[in-house]
Amino acid sequence: MTTWITVCNTCKRDTWQEGTETTDGERLAALVEDAARDLGGVSVRQHSCLMGCAAACNVTIQAADKLCYTLGKFDATPEVAEAIAQYAQLHAQSETGQVPYRTWPAEVKGHFVTRHPPLPDS
Repeated sequence: MTTWITVCNTCKRDTWQEGTETTDGERLAALVEDAARDLGGVSVRQHSCLMGCAAACNVTIQAADKLCYTLGKFDATPEVAEAIAQYAQLHAQSETGQVPYRTWPAEVKGHFVTRHPPLPDS
């Protein structure tokens, strides 16, 4: 089963300057794609506007029949992207999607916005 990292590619941090070629979300998405490239069970996609503009940059970690998470307030750095990819791999390895706090990469701690239960079958 694949764990999906969805990165909002329209996110703009407060420091984003009008006229800049790429958004902060696009920069984060490219970094996450690189960080997750060789991870088994993890895929990355981009989506425009996850509607968390006050907490840009936003990502979701999702898989069928597992707890899903929204995270935000990220800077677009290689270290952050690596941490997001590592957390997604832990999510992929978890039967329920719950990842023990002690194993979370430091760069994702404090960035969780919401947790969603899996959708019911009917």
